[in-house]
Amino acid sequence: MRISTIQTFNNGVAGLQRNYANATRTQEQISTGNRILTPADDPVASVRLLQLEQQQNVLGQYKSNLSAATSSLTQEEVTLNSVNTILQRVRELTGQAGNGALNQADRESIAAELGQREDELLSLTNTRNARGEYLFSGFQGKTQPFVREADGTYSYQGDEGQRTLQIASSLNLAIGDNGKKLFQRVTNAGRLDSVLDSSTAAGSTLSVSAPLVQDEVAFSGTPAFPAAGVEIVFGDPDASSYVVYDPGSPPTFPIALPDSSVLATGTLDNDPEKSDSLVFRGVTMHFAGVPVGGEKVTVNAAALSQPKQGILDTIASLRKSLEAPVGEFGVSDAVALALTNLDHGMIKVDSARGEIGARLNTIETTQTDNEDVSLVNTSVQAELREVDYAEALSRLSFQTIILEAAQQSFVKISGLNLFSKM
Repeated sequence: MRISTIQTFNNGVAGLQRNYANATRTQEQISTGNRILTPADDPVASVRLLQLEQQQNVLGQYKSNLSAATSSLTQEEVTLNSVNTILQRVRELTGQAGNGALNQADRESIAAELGQREDELLSLTNTRNARGEYLFSGFQGKTQPFVREADGTYSYQGDEGQRTLQIASSLNLAIGDNGKKLFQRVTNAGRLDSVLDSSTAAGSTLSVSAPLVQDEVAFSGTPAFPAAGVEIVFGDPDASSYVVYDPGSPPTFPIALPDSSVLATGTLDNDPEKSDSLVFRGVTMHFAGVPVGGEKVTVNAAALSQPKQGILDTIASLRKSLEAPVGEFGVSDAVALALTNLDHGMIKVDSARGEIGARLNTIETTQTDNEDVSLVNTSVQAELREVDYAEALSRLSFQTIILEAAQQSFVKISGLNLFSKM
């Protein structure tokens, strides 16, 4: 086989270039610390590295979301702690207002402080976050959640949305609560109406308090408060006796052997200086004065006009009642109602604080899990990408020897020709 001189030179140069490229590539791997310099070096590992890089970017976003969620929930927790402190003070003032020894000036003094606490609470319910958005407006972050109307009542202007952030591949976490859930949907103990009919009882001085639902379990349990309401009738011959019955089939008087429609019976002591109480199916009522017989009190449970009442409205109603009490049981009714509704409101706030604590615990564990995944991810990336220095240095040494040998052999072979033998 003939080998031309030009072919000899071309083969020699190609070999030198190939060996030089191999040595140069190995040297570049050592200098950069990366085994894969181009996708062609290891296509399978390159694809895997791209996937791991994408996963690492997602974990970075989750880390940012976790930080934002922690900030939002911490601010809400601090705000609700302040709300709870105010409610405790309001409840203390409410208890003081129930003292029968207070005069009107004393009650007005308490009402004045309640007004200050009311304003303070309104400010807290309209708290903004670091971005200038209202904390308790749901999705309507630019809308002030609570507004005081002209008549002194409060209305909620936000929506019932709950913002969430994704903090893991399949986990979304609520980072706030809307004000309607926290401060408006509070069970109203004063949701029943009562009407006293004494038109057939001439000379009666009987008066009744507003019915108050103080035991929600008994009110809605078994047996529950009748859906159609009840009637309390004072009958002859003993006018101080009363019977509570289902108005569907009233008993006859005088009260003797109660039939199945009778729900409760009792007597009053006819002492005009103090009131008597009736507790039935979780509902408490008070009577004062002296009945003469024939009076009837209808307690309406069918039309629940206001099953819920906001915390701010509870404080405002109490304040107004202390400023200008109305009726025999004006102050006592207002105080009893406010105490029960405040307890309901504080339970609602405490429940929200417990939920926030649970979410913060979830953030803590999720953050730890994400960091563990990130460490594993980084380890796998290093294993796929980084060069093995011992192997690379050994390979470079071998490639250098080959390159030097190729250079020396090329010099000798390139010097061989027929003219040198002539």
